[in-house]
Amino acid sequence: MDKKLYGLDHLRAFAICFVFLFHYQVPVFDYPEWLPTIAKFGWTGVDLFFVLSGFLISSQLFFQIKNGIKISFKDFFVKRFFRILPAFWFVTAIYYLFPFFREREALPSLWKFLTFTQNFDLNLQDFGTFSHAWSLCVEEHFYLLLPLFLCFLLKTKFFNKSYWLLIIFILLGFVFRFYSWEKLYIPLIENDNSWLYWYKYIYYPTYNRLDGLLIGVSIAAIYQFLPELWNKISKYGNVLLLIGLLILVGAYILCIEERSFYSSLFGFPVIGLGYGFVVMGAISPESVLYKWNSKTTTFIAGLSYGIYLTHKGIIHITQEFLASLDIDTSSTFSMLICILTSVATAYLLHQIIEKPFMKWRIRFLSKKKLLLEFPKMP
Repeated sequence: MDKKLYGLDHLRAFAICFVFLFHYQVPVFDYPEWLPTIAKFGWTGVDLFFVLSGFLISSQLFFQIKNGIKISFKDFFVKRFFRILPAFWFVTAIYYLFPFFREREALPSLWKFLTFTQNFDLNLQDFGTFSHAWSLCVEEHFYLLLPLFLCFLLKTKFFNKSYWLLIIFILLGFVFRFYSWEKLYIPLIENDNSWLYWYKYIYYPTYNRLDGLLIGVSIAAIYQFLPELWNKISKYGNVLLLIGLLILVGAYILCIEERSFYSSLFGFPVIGLGYGFVVMGAISPESVLYKWNSKTTTFIAGLSYGIYLTHKGIIHITQEFLASLDIDTSSTFSMLICILTSVATAYLLHQIIEKPFMKWRIRFLSKKKLLLEFPKMP
C-alpha cells in the first residue's frame, strides 16, 4: 500500500514552476517582457498545492479509518512537524537575521509566522516580505482541524454522513467570500490602494481559501471508500485530465479581472475543481501522467517545498549580484540564472535541513506505522 504515485510528482513540479514564474513577474523584481503572458495565471499553482495536500493528507487518515486503525494525533502531528517546521523555521530565521535576504522592505511581526496567523490582516504593501508563507498558514490550519473533525465524526457516529459536512464547508466558503466582498472590501474600493484590501480580506484568509483542500478531501474519500466507483472513473484518466484543463480555461477567463465580484466569489472553487479533475487524472492508471515516470519532475517535486520557501529571497539576491556585474536583470538569461540559484538553494536546504529531520522522524515513529502512509508523502 506504499505505491508511488508519479503523476502527483508531475503536478507538484508544475505547481512550483507556475508559482515561481508568477512571483518572478511581480513589481519587486525585473523580468523579461514576455513573461507576464505565460505567468499571469501562475498564482493558481498554490491552489493546485491545496488540492494535492487535501488529497494526500486525508488519504492517509482515510486509509487508517478504512482499515480500523485508530488515528494517532501524536503520529500525525509528529509527521507534519518534522516535514514542515524545521525548514520553515530555518528560512524564517534567515529572513529576520539577514536583512539583505528580504525581497521587500519590512517583515510582519515574528509571532505571526510562529503562530501561522500571518495570512490574517496581512498588509502586503508595508509588510509584504515573505508574504508567500500565507499559504503555509492555510495548510497548517487544515492539518490541525482535519484529524480533529474526523475523530469527532467517528466518536459521534456521523462519519458516514460526513459528506454533508464537506458540502456545508464549501457553501460557507461562498458565504464568507460574499461577506468579505460586501462588508470589508467594497467600502474601501474607492481607496487608491484598494488592491491591498482585496488581498487582505478576500485572497489570504483561510476561511476564503478552503475550496481546493476540500476538493482534495473529496477525491480522497472516493479513492479510499468507494473503490468500485473509483475503478469506473479511473478508466478515463486522460478524459479527466482534459476535463480539468477545460475547466481551468474557463477559470482563466473568469479570473482575467482577478478582483471582480464573480472572480472573487466563484474563482477559487472553479480553479480547485479544475485542478481536482487533473489530480484524479494523474492518479488514474490509464492516464499519461500516471504512466510517465520522470526523474526530472520527481527531482523538482522533491525540492518544491524548499523552492517555495526561499525563491523570492534568492531571486532578490541573485538579481542584486547580477546588477553589480552590469548584467541586464530583466533578460531571459538573468531569469535562467535565478532559476538555477533557486534550485541549488532548495537542494542545499533539503540536504542540510529537510533530509536530516526526516531521518529523525523515523526515530519517533515505528517502521510499521510509517509504512501505513498511503499514498506516499513527499
